[in-house]
Amino acid sequence: MEGPAPCRLDNIGWDMTTFYRPTAFETAACWLPGLVEPAAPAGAVRRDPLDELKDAVRRSSDGRPVAVTFSGGRDSSAVLAVATAVSREDGLPDPVPVTFCYPGVAEADETDWQERVVAHLGLSTWRRLTVEDENDLLGREAQASLLRRGPLFPATMHVKDAMLRGLAGRVVLTGEGGDEVFGDRRARALLRTARERARPGTPRRAALGSLLPAPVRRRREHAEVRRSVAALPWLTGATGERLADAIARDAAAEPLSYAGGLRWVRRRRAGRVFLRTYGQVAAEHDVVLAHPLLDDGFLRSLGRRFPWGFTDRTAGMRAVFGPLLPDAVCARSSKASFNRAYLGSATREFAARWDGEGVDPELVDVDALRAAWLSGYPPGPTSLLLQQAWLASVGAPVPP
Repeated sequence: MEGPAPCRLDNIGWDMTTFYRPTAFETAACWLPGLVEPAAPAGAVRRDPLDELKDAVRRSSDGRPVAVTFSGGRDSSAVLAVATAVSREDGLPDPVPVTFCYPGVAEADETDWQERVVAHLGLSTWRRLTVEDENDLLGREAQASLLRRGPLFPATMHVKDAMLRGLAGRVVLTGEGGDEVFGDRRARALLRTARERARPGTPRRAALGSLLPAPVRRRREHAEVRRSVAALPWLTGATGERLADAIARDAAAEPLSYAGGLRWVRRRRAGRVFLRTYGQVAAEHDVVLAHPLLDDGFLRSLGRRFPWGFTDRTAGMRAVFGPLLPDAVCARSSKASFNRAYLGSATREFAARWDGEGVDPELVDVDALRAAWLSGYPPGPTSLLLQQAWLASVGAPVPP
């Protein structure tokens, strides 16, 4: 029987006719390096970034009831605040925040921040769902998805069904992209130095480093990434070198200006595949996903209004969302971690009894991977390897 049509990459992104399957290298690296071609240039934007963001929410909702995946972090809080403002300006029902609670995972508990935001926005409906096995990378839900869909990037795509199943008929807004949009883009070091009157020290060195030619920045980035890859001992030397080179090549291609950096963010292949795959999984449940913080109009407006970006993330949050959120939310420095929330009992049990089969020994040091999996909670960057090894253990064919 003929297999599914292969994915193709064009100016828009991955073909939606089938899921993208990570290659053996991408599975070992738990990353999809590379940049895609930029989308066709759009017309100039003249409005404030917040107005562009509101229009992005309006276009996405298109009359459907709206839900927002709401962890309580700055990104999801910002999207919830914008969606609430839009609903009240347009005389529509308030959006429904949907929050997942992970019993026993203290670092994922954002209850205080969540309650502060919901109270500030005056929302009366809030769906809080307790999840355990449903969120396990090798729980019953994930196993069923793996057998039906095959390997996907990222591994967490296999635990989305439980959430999406209860949101059929809705538009679901996420806070995806906030880390990249308001994070440490290349122009930040220059802006910090300018604001601090070029004081000598680390900020000035970082600024000078951002001005180096691409080949030099690539070499510096490669050395830095290689040190980070050393913390992933299950990758063979050749795999780590290849990953470091790919990440350095992508990083060296980031333009200097903040506006250019935002376009670069949208070109990253890993992000494109993630958004496409998430959208495909959601469509199976009659859910329309939208990611306002990655809307092209919003990003172009943000780059036009702040061509060199922000000195730090708090400044960016205040500049865009200050009128909608408590300042404590814009300025918070803490951040929840959800890694352990995906590593439930089924994943840990499989990792503990793994027989060493199902991974490519040319890419992965099997003994080092076994040691990492026996150390307690399997490291997050091995999530694709966990699912690949489990598929092999049950004799499932790997889709092309």
